[in-house]
Formats: sequence, C-alpha cells, structure tokens
Amino acid sequence: MAGVRGKKVLLGITGGVAAYKSAVLTRLLVKSGAEVQVVMTAAAAEFITPTTLQALSGRLVRQSLFDPAHEAAMGHIELARWADLILVAPATADFLARMAAGMADDLLATLCLATSVPIAVAPAMNQGMWSNPATEDNLRRLATRGVLVWGPDSGLQACGEQGPGRLLEPERLHQLVNDFFVGGDLAGVRVVLTAGPTREPIDPVRYLTNRSSGKMGFALAAAFANRGADVVLVTGPVALATPNGVERVDVETAREMDEAVMGALAGCSIFVGCAAVADYRPAVAAGQKIKKLEEHRTLELVRNPDILARVAAQPSPPFTVGFAAETQSVAEYAEQKRRAKGVDIIAANLVAGEEGGFERDQNALTVLWEGGMRELPLADKGQLARELVTLIVNEYGKRYPTEDPR
Repeated sequence: MAGVRGKKVLLGITGGVAAYKSAVLTRLLVKSGAEVQVVMTAAAAEFITPTTLQALSGRLVRQSLFDPAHEAAMGHIELARWADLILVAPATADFLARMAAGMADDLLATLCLATSVPIAVAPAMNQGMWSNPATEDNLRRLATRGVLVWGPDSGLQACGEQGPGRLLEPERLHQLVNDFFVGGDLAGVRVVLTAGPTREPIDPVRYLTNRSSGKMGFALAAAFANRGADVVLVTGPVALATPNGVERVDVETAREMDEAVMGALAGCSIFVGCAAVADYRPAVAAGQKIKKLEEHRTLELVRNPDILARVAAQPSPPFTVGFAAETQSVAEYAEQKRRAKGVDIIAANLVAGEEGGFERDQNALTVLWEGGMRELPLADKGQLARELVTLIVNEYGKRYPTEDPR
C-alpha cells in the first residue's frame, strides 16, 4: 500500500488476549514498506513475546521507561518524536483510562503524553467493559483531544460472551493506517449533513422547536471528517463546538436549512439528514410580542419543506441517509418512512425510552436499508456515529464500487 510505504509507525501493544493479532499487523505494515517500532507494556509480554515482534519488525522491542541503554539520552522523548503515527493495538480499558487521565507511568503511556504526532487507538476488551460508562467517558475525553478511535468490532469474544469489544482484524487496521496516510478512505468524497433543531418564530420572542441537541449530527460530522471526507454541516441553533475539518453553516428555520442544503448539494456524494426539522411553522409570525389577553388562542400552522425527500428526489441524488425519531413501532414506522421518502438508509431511534434519544450522550439505532437491517445497541453517540458511518460507507461502496463514485 503506497500510503504506508516509508512511514514510521510506533505500534503500542497492551495486555490483552488480542495481542496476538499485533504480530500479523506488524508483518503487514513491514511488508508494505513501513518502519515499525513496537513498544509493549509489561502486561502485553504476558500474552506475546518481545522476541516474536522483534523478529517481525526488525527492530529491538522497547518495554521499559528506565532502560539504561536508551534513557541516558532521554530516549523516550526521541522516540515520541520519531513516529509519523502512534497506533495502540490492542488498547485495553486500563490503558485507555490511564491515557485519558494523562498518566505517564510506563513507556507507552509516556510516549502518548509526550508526542505531538497523531495517535490512534484500537480498543479490545470484554463487552461489559466496553459498555461501562467509565470507558465511554474515557473515550469521549480522548476523542475531544483528537485521538482517533478505530473499532472495536463486535462478535464472539475469547471469554465466550458476544458483543462489541473485539479488536479489529489486522487487515482492517492495516487498511486504516494506509487510509490515514493518504487522507482517509473517504478522501475526495463530499458529505452534507444536517443537525440540531429548527426554530419557527411565532413572534419576536417565541418560537416552535423540539428537543434535539444536535449531538448525534455533530458526532457523525466528526466521524466522516476523521475518515477524510469533505464535510458540510448545516445546523440549527445548538451549543456545540464545530468538529475539526468540518465546514459549518448555521441556520435557524426549516426554510433556511432547506435553502442551505440545496445550495450545498453540488458535488455531494452522501447526504445525511440528522436534523430534527420542524414539520410545521406558523402561517404568520407576529411582528410584535403577542400579549396574553385571550383565554384561548388558535395558531394556524403550514407545512415546512421536506428536506430529506427533496434531496432524495433530485435528478442525480446523492446516497441519502435519513433519521426517524419514533415513540413506538420503531422498525415498522422507519421502514415506511424510508420507502415513502425514497432514501437509501434510515436510522431510527426510540425517543420515548428511559435511555438514549434527544438531549442525551447515548443513543441506540435501528438501521434499515433495502434488504437489510442492523441493530446498533446503546452506546456513546461518538462511538455510535463511527459504527453508523462504517455501515453507510459499506452500503455506499456497494452502490459506487469504483475509485471515483461520482
């Protein structure tokens, strides 16, 4: 892979059963022309020997922060500056916690704290540990610092349990490293997303709106940008920071969002309608504050433009993804919406449940497309966004299998 050739990859290995996959990853990276320096924690050596990794990488494996052969000249600082990318695979729950806390209690943690180069972590742990709120909080903190999170996969685990937490396969990690160096697997792909609520004015001080916080849409924008896409985020009024590498367009009403989306569609390959757009607006917005005089007041409402359906109905529409917020019969109503609006994928969530949905940091999704369905279980919206983007990209790739799908 041309993107990896000549690059310097510091491969950190922490103590988990999945450490055996790091040997295969090392071999793949070296075979592709990368220089690989392996750094192991003490626990990692309980699962795979340094001798194996030294033979595969062709370099002496580093293990100790206090190795006299290297630390006389502050070798750990030199090593932190040497790499083009630090990849920790597998990254255990313990290591993620120490990294999130900014600890420097072993060589690998010190390197991650001292370096200025990009860091990627590939989590691997029991599904219960993965879904623990402490792990979710640690990952959220790392993501805000720009740490890339690759995975995990879901399936049968070494402990016999089933669920998310499996280390991505070495071939997939190899591909992600290559994509990182060439700008991401979505480099050159233009993505337009909507996020947040809209506000429909009743008078100068009142408006109709909903409870959308915009968190899911912003997480999706970040996930697409991290994979190299050119992202335009059209957002209603929210109190969220713009993700790195994302072009932001702020709007207030549904008609303003519709105008901004239509103006951004040129060259768009993927459209994701995540905003909770108001279905109706007041027929007339009063020019002055409405006084509380009458016991009863009638408010006439008119339909707002259906942005998602309008995008899907374009002569050459982008690959279109919609969202459905339901309070019952989630899959049934979502599939009806997918067919009625003509979109490629619909992601539905239950907003009346005790967990997830509007104004919360977690969510769960039922994702449907023609001939397929997948349940994405309750997770931090950042992780959920990464999983959904992977699913979208897979289906998008089936539709456009060539290098330039546009």
